[in-house]
Amino acid sequence: MKNNYLIIGASSGIGKSLAGELSHQHSVFGTYNHHPVSNGDATYFYYNALEDLDVSLLPDVLHGFTYCPGTINLKPFARFTEQMFIDDYRVQVTGAIKCLQAVLPRLKQAEQASVVFFSTVAVQTGFPFHSLVSASKGAIEGLTKALAAELSPKIRVNCIAPSLTHTALAGNMLDSEEKIAANANRHPLKKIGQPEDIAKLAAFLLSADSSWITGQILHIDGGISTLKS
Repeated sequence: MKNNYLIIGASSGIGKSLAGELSHQHSVFGTYNHHPVSNGDATYFYYNALEDLDVSLLPDVLHGFTYCPGTINLKPFARFTEQMFIDDYRVQVTGAIKCLQAVLPRLKQAEQASVVFFSTVAVQTGFPFHSLVSASKGAIEGLTKALAAELSPKIRVNCIAPSLTHTALAGNMLDSEEKIAANANRHPLKKIGQPEDIAKLAAFLLSADSSWITGQILHIDGGISTLKS
């Protein structure tokens, strides 16, 4: 069965990999923020995470929705300002809420639909200098569980919490062979996650193959959240 999926933030990183994963068999609608992109059979349109989502280009029925935009700002807590927390929350939380509210009627038109959010391993495994991202992504994890309860049984809601992944978003932490090796060594599996690793799990959660999974925070993190290397 060919489904309709919407990926907010499909022009790079995990979102782009997910669009490529899904577009072989399904209709994928993805947004870009800075530059138009061509990726398989996906349909792309512009969206800024601080604006309202234009749903006029979308089909009347959506079977899945995922929100990929994010930020990684790491520094000591004392150096963050109130405005930095507000700005980060607007991108990572308010943006997700506004987009989901905009497409919720279309998701409800499907016999079964799925929502996938993204968090970070840092929410449930404390790391220094992660207060900004952990605060906003912690809100996403709480939102996931609340919406999973509220929207069941017709719409499933889950969240993926990766560790450091080799994307442009994490570029300043992985911009040398030394940094890549040091960060890989922190993980029990001794490697950095790739966008494709996360995209495959997201595709599974969006599909009917995961029809008995909802309200979960799934860690795909090289073992760093649960194992000591």
